[in-house]
Amino acid sequence: MTVTGIDHTGIIAAVSQTLAQNQVNITNVSQTLMDEYFTMIMQLDFDETQIGLAQVQTAMSPVEEAERLVIKVQAEALFNAMHKL
Repeated sequence: MTVTGIDHTGIIAAVSQTLAQNQVNITNVSQTLMDEYFTMIMQLDFDETQIGLAQVQTAMSPVEEAERLVIKVQAEALFNAMHKL
């Protein structure tokens, strides 16, 4: 999952709280600031028989709106394929 937007207090809290409420575990996280822009990449683990990729994205929509972020949830294989040289 990638999270981008203007930096402000509470981004990580809002994202992680929503993930926890949906039984999604954060297994790895990297975040950085570039000027006023916040960027975070999270590796997630969840039981796809309980919640699917599209459902995780839908669950993040209120966070996107409330926190003024862009959140993209995608399969790890797709992410890796997009970022190989």
